[in-house]
Parts: sequence; structure tokens; C-alpha cells
Amino acid sequence: MAMTASDRARKNRALQKFIAKRYQRRKIVNGLAYLAIGIATLTALVPLFSVSEFILRKGLPGLNWDFFTGLPQPVGEPGSGMANSIVGTAILVLLGSLIGLPWGIAIGIYLAEYGRGRAAGIVRFSVDMLSSVPSIIVGLFVYTAIVVPMKQFSAFSGGVALGILMIPTIARSSEELLKLVPQHIREAGLALGLPRWKVVLQIVLRGSMSGIITAVILAIARVAGETAPLLFTAFNNRFWHDGLGQPISSLPVQIYTYAISPYDEWHRQAWAAALVLVVFVFAVNLGARTIFRNKTKGSHV
Repeated sequence: MAMTASDRARKNRALQKFIAKRYQRRKIVNGLAYLAIGIATLTALVPLFSVSEFILRKGLPGLNWDFFTGLPQPVGEPGSGMANSIVGTAILVLLGSLIGLPWGIAIGIYLAEYGRGRAAGIVRFSVDMLSSVPSIIVGLFVYTAIVVPMKQFSAFSGGVALGILMIPTIARSSEELLKLVPQHIREAGLALGLPRWKVVLQIVLRGSMSGIITAVILAIARVAGETAPLLFTAFNNRFWHDGLGQPISSLPVQIYTYAISPYDEWHRQAWAAALVLVVFVFAVNLGARTIFRNKTKGSHV
């Protein structure tokens, strides 16, 4: 029996009503989901802004020209600063990068390009375990392996400790980034007659360099605030460093030393140093995010 015009109109109205009801329900669910995401985001941002505001409020009064140019002085003496600690932190991070960067990238290349079977599994497991080892354990290891035989604390041992802490982050990030390079690019290089090692270094590694730089910057941001391993390796120094074989000052250790003292003046300087360290880590992380964002945009062009 043929459907009349009135039946078709009634059926269309019922269908439109059903669609409108489903659409309204989806809008409500979507709005609730956005609300939950917003609440979760605010919950995550509250500690960040609270800590940042607290450090700014405590640290800004202690910042002055002497802080960036002077050396630590006894309590009550004018011109006290942390110039040696700022320079010492830069030296330790540079040493750690020189030690951890080549090893981390080499391990990442091995795992991504050559690592197969049980050997690669052992290396990958070791890297994962190293990333979960507390930093103070790394400091104790370097203390036993380098400080005790040398019979003194040194900037070199501190750089070794930071370098070891950087290796897992760089290695795993490099491995994942190298795996993202399409296989046909490797095959194209081999088809041109290039040896395997040249394909890896000149094509695959170069194509992943932006992401690897991001991983390196994040690793630097992580070790820049480490205190525990430096207490057992670089120790501290009230003066300018005198070679890599001597103790060296650093911001994290100086903050710890001043924070446990009973003097308000040293407490103010500790907060100022904490602010400088936080700003440094924030700038490094911001730079890493910017590089990563530019790399992502470039991949869509």
C-alpha cells in the first residue's frame, strides 16, 4: 500500500524530532566533556602558578647586581652574590652534555637502526632502569668510581654524574625519533650506493635533528636542578673554580647550603637563586617546546 503525503510528512517530523533530540544530547555530553577537561587543566595549572608566584614573591627582593657579580660573603658583609654558582652550574651542565650527549645519541642510533634480538633488549632494559634510578644513587656511584680514587671532589666528577643522568632521556627519545623516519628514505640512500653508516648519519640522523635537539634541551632542564649527585661529586666552592679537578660551586648546592642555615640574609639569597634556576629551566623548556612546535608545523607543510 502506497504511503500518503500526510504519512510521509508525519514520518519526517518524527525523524527530525529524533535527530534534534540526539543532537541536543550530544551537545550536552560534549559540553560536560569540555567542562571536565577545563577543570582538569586548571587543577594542573594551580600548583604551577602557586609555586611560581611563591618563588617570585620570595626571590625578587634578593635579586640585585651584586647577586650576579659577587661571590658568597660571610653574613653581614656587603656585596654577597652567587656569580661563581651561576658559572659553575653552566660548566657542570656543559660537561654533562659533552658526556651524556654522544652516548645517548649513540645508544639511540643502535637501538633504532642496528639493535635486534636479545642484545638490544638488554640495552633497552638497562636504559629504562637507569632512567628510574634515583639521582642520589648515581652520585654515590660516581663518588665511589671517581671521587674516592682521585681523593677529592671535582667538577669533572659532577659532570660525569649529570651526564649519566642525561643518557636515558636522550637515548630513548633519539630511538623513537629515528624510528619515525620512513623506511623508504633509508632504502633510497642505500639505492644510491651510500654505505649504511652514511645513510644513518647523513640522512636519518640529520632528518631527526630538530627532535633530538628538543630531547637534549629537556635533558639539560632536568639535570640543571639536581642537587643530590653534586653533593657527592662536585661538592661546593666559595670561590671561582680552579680547574676541572677541583670542587666547584653550583646553584642547587648553594641553595641547599643557604636554605639550611639560620641566617635570614642567606635565606633571601637562596630564594633568589631558586628564582634564577626556575627561570633558567622555564626558558629551556620553552625553547624546547618552540622547537618541537616548529618541527611539527614543518612536517605538515
